[in-house]
Amino acid sequence: YRYERSGVLHGLLRVRGFTQDDAHLFCRPNQIEEEIIKVLNLILFILSSFGFDEYKVYLSTRPGKFVGSEENWEQATNALKQALEKSKLEYEIDPGEGVFYGPKIDIKIKDSLNRFWQVSTIQVDFNLPERFGINYIEENGQRNRPIMLHRALMGSLERFFGCLVEHYAGAFPLWLAPVQVILLPITDQNQEYADEVFKKLTNSGFRVEKDLRNEKIGFKIREAQLQKIPYMVVLGEKERASNKLAVRKRRSKETVTLSIDEFIDKISLEVGEKHLGEAIQPI
Repeated sequence: YRYERSGVLHGLLRVRGFTQDDAHLFCRPNQIEEEIIKVLNLILFILSSFGFDEYKVYLSTRPGKFVGSEENWEQATNALKQALEKSKLEYEIDPGEGVFYGPKIDIKIKDSLNRFWQVSTIQVDFNLPERFGINYIEENGQRNRPIMLHRALMGSLERFFGCLVEHYAGAFPLWLAPVQVILLPITDQNQEYADEVFKKLTNSGFRVEKDLRNEKIGFKIREAQLQKIPYMVVLGEKERASNKLAVRKRRSKETVTLSIDEFIDKISLEVGEKHLGEAIQPI
């Protein structure tokens, strides 16, 4: 929580109170590079899983006021550089922008307006192990002070989600969509069949809604498209009689006829492989 001035608040991208996926790793000084590489690999896996393939990496170095020895700072900064280079990541040096307790790596992702927002961060901390009197015993029995690594994979979850909404313009890939499938019975007589399909889909773990309003099917399809629901399933007398589904994707005008089991297999595969769909093109 931080009391930001109202003029700098910006929706979910810059808020007063935020949630951060912060964790702390303890390691020996000679393990910094190895641990940083592991964290970088995890961060890049997460970003790519969500479809963020454009980002900038910054290495922030020692500020004017700092804790710890210059030798430790030099060792930690070099370890961060080596980790970035071994990970084959291009990066920019941000001179003097490290925090007082250690150098850091920041990763910024691009939104649909070509703005970059800091999300992931890795920070080396010489201060807290000293403050808390944390020690470890070497193989030779000598007591030494560990190095703490702060790591936030997504950073502010609110900001990450805000970037995600803009990245896909609300048209989330199937595995992320709040509603994955909407059932559109053509008439009241098809509601019983819709209930049957709804039960099978929800029992298979999918997020499903039914549009039971007394509206024309064209109107229902248009509404579902505006809500950017990945799959629309039209259910009429023909589908009920054949025990089939008329399936339509949100960006397609084509309808495909599938059995319930075929549809479940299809979307299960799509969710399992985390197909990303289409991100909005930057302006």
